[in-house]
Amino acid sequence: MDTTPATSARMSRQRSRDTDTELALRRALHALGLRYRVHRRPLPGVRREVDVVFVRARVAVFIDGCFWHGCPDHATWPARNAEFWRTKIENNRSRDRDTDFVFAAAGWAVVRVWEHEDPTTAATRVSDTVAGRLGRLT
Repeated sequence: MDTTPATSARMSRQRSRDTDTELALRRALHALGLRYRVHRRPLPGVRREVDVVFVRARVAVFIDGCFWHGCPDHATWPARNAEFWRTKIENNRSRDRDTDFVFAAAGWAVVRVWEHEDPTTAATRVSDTVAGRLGRLT
């Protein structure tokens, strides 16, 4: 069964960058005094865009939507076109695991933030990771 035109239109309007969750996290990071790059591909030859990048510390922050990345707490499995969506979400999860592996192998720390997380708490976790990495570099 194909996706309905209404569902297709709604999904096409989903933002992939500068989402409310992403902006809230970036504001919280900025409030902690952190400076970063956004939407970069820091690894040459790797077609994976990082939401928030700390280049010097080599920390990549990915902000994952609960639906799109299959959050263990909030994921929903649509009844319509169920096989398509389950495959899509499972492929996203697999790609996320591969991304974590590729970045770690290149010496990067990966922090994943779920869209439902409190931005201040997530920003503190990111800040601790960046500080720990910078402490090892100096």
